Amino acid sequence: MFFDAKEYATAALVLDGLVAEVPEQVGPRLLLARSYYHSAQLRRAEAELRTIVERDPVEHYARLMLGRTLERQGRGAEAAPHLRMAAAFAGDFPED
Repeated sequence: MFFDAKEYATAALVLDGLVAEVPEQVGPRLLLARSYYHSAQLRRAEAELRTIVERDPVEHYARLMLGRTLERQGRGAEAAPHLRMAAAFAGDFPED
């Protein structure tokens, strides 16, 4: 409901507690990262996304979000490998 209302900072507060309770679950951590991203808490989003990618290197949406988060911070060179991997995991290959 917080996402529908675009209350991302509030969603982050709620999700932070949930992630603390179940740190091994990817779903809540990914939602927390999205909340941070949409509320311009990019360093926090990056930290959550890096945790997900370390635990599950083929989690393509986390790779995509990490790439976009890094781009938004002006770190395009760091973002590029994550965006390429996300595209490959999703089956999006460039045409030759």
